[in-house]
Amino acid sequence: MYKKKKTKILILGGTGFIGYHLSKKCITKGWDVTSISKNYPKKIKFISKVNYKNINLENFKNLSILEKNFDYIVNTSGYINNNKSGYKNHNFKIIKNIFVYFKNSSIKAFLNLGSSAEYGGIKSLQNEKLTCTPKSKYGKDKLKSTFFLINAFKKFKFPSIIFRAYQVYGPLQEANRLIPIAAKACFFDKKFDCADGNLIRDFIYIDDLVEAIIKALKNQQAKGQIFNLGSGKKISLKHIVSSIKNFYKKGSPIYGRIKLRKDENRIIFADITKSKKLLRWKPKINFKVGLSKTLKHYKNKYKKI
Repeated sequence: MYKKKKTKILILGGTGFIGYHLSKKCITKGWDVTSISKNYPKKIKFISKVNYKNINLENFKNLSILEKNFDYIVNTSGYINNNKSGYKNHNFKIIKNIFVYFKNSSIKAFLNLGSSAEYGGIKSLQNEKLTCTPKSKYGKDKLKSTFFLINAFKKFKFPSIIFRAYQVYGPLQEANRLIPIAAKACFFDKKFDCADGNLIRDFIYIDDLVEAIIKALKNQQAKGQIFNLGSGKKISLKHIVSSIKNFYKKGSPIYGRIKLRKDENRIIFADITKSKKLLRWKPKINFKVGLSKTLKHYKNKYKKI
């Protein structure tokens, strides 16, 4: 009897927040998952059926151990931030190496997670047609990767897809993000510093982002396209922090103690019309529900301490 071939996916940064949730979803779909990162996953993020490889993809020679028969590749890896030199981009070199290594292979899609930081100083509703003017080095480097991949599609039909993700949140997010910081401080009834409570951001729950990734990989029309991935709704920092404080019934935020960076906008939110139309996708988890799921996760985590 003919056995259906398993879908094979390569996830770069597979042990990180987004990479972990994407890996988990792909395993539930019966896919063959290979995860690449510089570090092996911590126990809480270990998935038994995932093929983990500890490889530095900045060195092109290291790619030779990878097969070329993947159906999909998704780059969820982020950036290195150290106190001595600040932000360091390693992503662009990896993207170039992946392109060279796989450009003559049979991959159906390469999806790269970009950032809303690519838009820079645009204060209004941000859509994909706008001219980007990134202020930060991070935003400039993300845009550099976007230009490279769009050009690779136009010249070589390399099946690039770019997602400009907004504020992704959910269980197991990095500890240095707003929601995990506020959740920990409120659970233990501590004072904690915040930025101006009137800052506006756009939050998307991790499961909604993962669903969009899966849909885009399978969508032929998505190739060579840029998509905004957010909720399309404005949420103030004060609303977020107040919601966390109300959930735990304790905690003392001090607004205005964290100053806005010169390259940071006060208002950031996405126009997701294109994503809804082309990907036939829309976010299912509203912020109230997503935050509740996230805070229950942290409550269970901190109870064990």
